Amino acid sequence: MYTSVVRLQNVFGFFTTVAFVVAAFIAASDFLTERAPIVRTLKTTSVQVVRGRPHYYSSKKEEYAVINFSLDADLSSLFTWNTKQVFVYVTAEWPAADHAKTNATNEAVIWDTIITSPSADHLANIGPVAMKKLRKSAGGKSIDPNRGKLSFKNQRHKYKITHPSGKLAMTDNVTLRLHYNVQPWVGLLTWDQDVDYGYWKALKNGVSKRFKLPAIKEKKLASAGTR
Repeated sequence: MYTSVVRLQNVFGFFTTVAFVVAAFIAASDFLTERAPIVRTLKTTSVQVVRGRPHYYSSKKEEYAVINFSLDADLSSLFTWNTKQVFVYVTAEWPAADHAKTNATNEAVIWDTIITSPSADHLANIGPVAMKKLRKSAGGKSIDPNRGKLSFKNQRHKYKITHPSGKLAMTDNVTLRLHYNVQPWVGLLTWDQDVDYGYWKALKNGVSKRFKLPAIKEKKLASAGTR
């Protein structure tokens, strides 16, 4: 009745039960930690619409937009001892052509980054020199909230904006929006929220002022006449 196999199964079952309970407590502890992310500045610094091939694999020319921006945000409250990394990205959003009927919105990512906690630095996809600087910046701390403080001036875009119609010039009511995704060591993935949930506060000032995409810049034709 009490063979070695049965005893091993009992020990393994007890171990997995304890591990599950501990993991549940760890995941639940996040809900008792205050989150109050805030954006102080999010604005465009350069907006341009160009006609051409947005990617090397594009088969035809089309209109695409490039947007540079400035960002000052404090996401340090998202980092706890259970935080593995935080995925941060900025999108450009504008109403679809049939927005009045469907309430649909166009959305395109223009920039993103992954901020690791010191305990997850080994997962960062960077070179050895950058890795050494990253680990040194934490100063041996298991939690470094300063990593959640973002300050960029005239940040260059990572991705160009395109549209299936191939038309973007003079698009109105465009906004930039900051998003984040918290990835814990144990627990559920959480995204930026629009309303407060207990100790978790909604992201403040995460949307820029509305702006309009400019017209395509016409190339100046060289004078055909010669003296």
